[in-house]
Amino acid sequence: MAEKKAKKYVAASDDAKEVKTKTQVRKEAKEVGNASGLRVGAVVLWVVALALEVCALMVFLGKLDLRFIPQMAQLIGFLVLDLIAVIVGAQLWKKANHIDPVSEENEVKFWLWNNMGVIACAICFFPFIILVLTNKDADKKTKTIATVAAVICLLIGGVASYDFNPVSAEQKAAAVDTLGGTTVYWTTFGKVYHTHDDCSHLNQSETLTYGTVEQAIAANRVRLCKTCASRDGITTVTTE
Repeated sequence: MAEKKAKKYVAASDDAKEVKTKTQVRKEAKEVGNASGLRVGAVVLWVVALALEVCALMVFLGKLDLRFIPQMAQLIGFLVLDLIAVIVGAQLWKKANHIDPVSEENEVKFWLWNNMGVIACAICFFPFIILVLTNKDADKKTKTIATVAAVICLLIGGVASYDFNPVSAEQKAAAVDTLGGTTVYWTTFGKVYHTHDDCSHLNQSETLTYGTVEQAIAANRVRLCKTCASRDGITTVTTE
């Protein structure tokens, strides 16, 4: 059996050492982060991304020319900046959804809301691809390079924007009701949070972050460790 590693504990926030009651946790839930501010930031970045897509198209059509930079370098540069804006915006949106999740009663709405980044990514690249492919005036080489670059950006942006670990309002409410006054732990690269720092799954983890269950969910650890849940007799919280 592998020897347990000595652990270093890192607080999720300055006040994480204080274990709060459920009432205090609910009252201070908004302090985990400003979901509205994050969503506004995401939308602003997506608007910037859309503007960069327009710039890339203008370069392709010869209506925008930064003379000191080759045309193809300009085109790829605008597409890369477009990609960066799309991805950063998507990360902000996903962070906001973990702080203030939507209900899963309507499955379609739940998916769309959690993956607005994917939709934004499609809007910021797909029209460019269509317009490039349908353009009859550009030479074949330029069209091929522009299309391939845009498709690669679309694929990278789509994967990076997709939320593989969404949380619903119902899941978060159940977690807060059950563990609102409990300190939980999670690892740097793990996918779950734990109610016990001596859980067997943490034996090889050197650094543990600890805080409230809301802080864990905001950090993208949306499910409770099955071993910890079994140990505590918890059946009302989503586990993994």
